[in-house]
Order: sequence, then C-alpha cells, then structure tokens
Amino acid sequence: MASPLGDPELLTARLAWSALAEPGDSVSGRLVAECGPVAALRLVEDLAAGVPTPEIPGVTPQELTTSLRRWQPRLDARMFESLAVAAVKAGLAVLTPEGPLWPERFEDLGEHAPLALWVRGEPAALGGLDRSAALVGARAATPYGEHVAATLAGELAEQGVGIVSGGAYGVDGAAHRAALGVKGTTVAFVAGGADRVYPAAHAHLFARIADGGAVVAEVPPGGTPTKWRFLMRNRLIAAVSAATVVVEAGWRSGSLNTAGHAAALGRPLGAVPGPVTSATSEGCHRLLREFDATCITRASDVLELIGEWGVGDDRTGGDRPRPEAIRVLDALAVRAWRTLDDIARRSGMSLAEVQAELGLLELDGRIESSLDGWRLHR
Repeated sequence: MASPLGDPELLTARLAWSALAEPGDSVSGRLVAECGPVAALRLVEDLAAGVPTPEIPGVTPQELTTSLRRWQPRLDARMFESLAVAAVKAGLAVLTPEGPLWPERFEDLGEHAPLALWVRGEPAALGGLDRSAALVGARAATPYGEHVAATLAGELAEQGVGIVSGGAYGVDGAAHRAALGVKGTTVAFVAGGADRVYPAAHAHLFARIADGGAVVAEVPPGGTPTKWRFLMRNRLIAAVSAATVVVEAGWRSGSLNTAGHAAALGRPLGAVPGPVTSATSEGCHRLLREFDATCITRASDVLELIGEWGVGDDRTGGDRPRPEAIRVLDALAVRAWRTLDDIARRSGMSLAEVQAELGLLELDGRIESSLDGWRLHR
C-alpha cells in the first residue's frame, strides 16, 4: 500500500481514525489536532478500557463520552489490520496531512477536515489541483445539462484545469468523460469506499478516471455510500477546488449542498442558467439570485472565476488582456500545438491579426512556439 508516511505507527493511527469516525466528525478532528493521531487513538483506547483521561483543551468530557459510544463498536485492532490488507488488494494508496500530496485547501475545513484519504489511481492528481474547477449538478440531467457540462469540462481540461466532481450519473459523469476525452486530469470524490463502484454502471468510467486521475474516498475500503456520507463528501469537492460551478440543478438538488459548502469556505461560486421553464435549472437560478453566484456560460467564465484570464491572471498588475488577445488565448491549448490557420479558424480572426497577437503574447510569456505551431505556456 503506497503512502507518503515513513512512520508505520502514524500511518496505522490515521487508518484507524478514518475507520472510527464518520466523515466530518468535529470531535475527532479537534482531538487529533490537539493530541496528534497516535496519542489521540491511545487516549480513546484508554477511555474505552475505563482508564481516567486527562482534560483535553477544546474537547469536553461530555463530548468524549458521547463520541466514545459512536467509536467503540469500531475500536478493533484486527479490523484496522484488515483495512490495510483490503487496501493493498484493491491497489489503494493512503494520503494524509503529513504527506507532500495533501491538498492544502483542506485546512480551510478546520475541525471538519478529513483525517485521511483513500485513493484509487494516481495520488499525485490531488497534489495538482491548484488549477481546478468542480463541475457538479443533477443526476437526472437533461441533454442540455450534460452538453454544457461536457463542453465546459473539455475546454477547461484542455487548458490544464483539473476537473473535480462526484462520479454520479448526469452532470458528474459528463464532466469526467469530457475531461478524459481530451486527456485532461479529473478526480472523482465518492461517498463510499474507493474500491467500490457506485453507481455500478460507472465501473468503466471509474477505471478510466483511475488510469490518469484519481477516485478518492474518505471512508475505508468497503465503505457503504450513505446519504450522510454523500453530504459530507460534497464538502471535500468544494474545499479542494479553486471554484465550484453548478451546471444544472433542481430546487432541492444535492449539488446545492456542494454550492453551500463552497460559499461557506469563501470559494468562488458559479451557476449555469437554463430555460426559465425547466425545473432542472431552478436550483441554478436560485444560486444566481440568492447566493450571488457568477453567471457561467462558457469556459472562459470559469477561468475568470478562478482568477485567470486566458492561461492565467495578470500577475504583472497591468490591464486585462485585449479582447483580441483573449480570443487567441481561448483558441490555444496547453498540450496541443496549433497552426496559424487553425488558430485563425478557432478565433474568428484574420491570419494577420492572429500573427500580430501571437507575437505579443509570446513576448509576454503567455504562449510558446515551435516548428509544430503555438500553445499555451505550461
């Protein structure tokens, strides 16, 4: 089982805590933050054995007693060992806050931050989500919602933006597939174990995601996806992403829960408008009206939402790029080299106009050229 940790005792304690506490458990979060994973686990074992425990700053005796009732049925060293074996069999890696690939944005969750993550696929995919966008929405999406999700995800992934979602039917699946279609990075946060496939019909999709990205779970292998875990999973999607965009959602859609977490964390929030007659867009319109979400109609809107214009924000402190420059930047990609004719066709500009803009953008360091053409600077 891969892990960035060199301390077996620390790794064991992290595995144990991921099994003991349900996602988002604030008491375990405070206890581990105050004592450290190893000492906190010993304290709970002593408490279960009837040994008097010292006072813990930030955790009341009543909270400890109440929490122990929840944790004690799972307090089994043999179960912890079986989890490690199951992870090895399933090819899962474990990420923890002590490791180099742990996303720093999780710190914003405070006492509700995950204690460990189980990863199927490439753990490095999580370490590369600085430029990322969460695209979420209805499971029972309309063709319009799936089309918009795929268009946004494909264009963003082509420009090196990581696509984060929940692996569900509808908007989630469309976003993951589009990112994979342009060989971009996509990460799926699931409510059950990373070794399980839910929904079952997405087995092939999850396998494709794991090939170059990651399927990530907060609960141990074999964990069942429950309603509570779905709600808690949403906080991870919102926290790890640079911005959250709700593509299509009904009035009571679960994706509004993700949007609420994003708003509470101060993350940029966007929503795609839909027909005013469509019940599946009522949630998006609600976000635009009540949450002051940004109206999203194209990939460049999402780039602006995460603080970028074209390939990045204007780090020199100067004016925003000219409209012509934005059109040329939108016509380029991070990985693919494009010819002058192709860029002119995609941008709707003349060859002379494109050539002039390419020269200026290359001088600014925004793009690079070769014998194969031009592309966005990595």
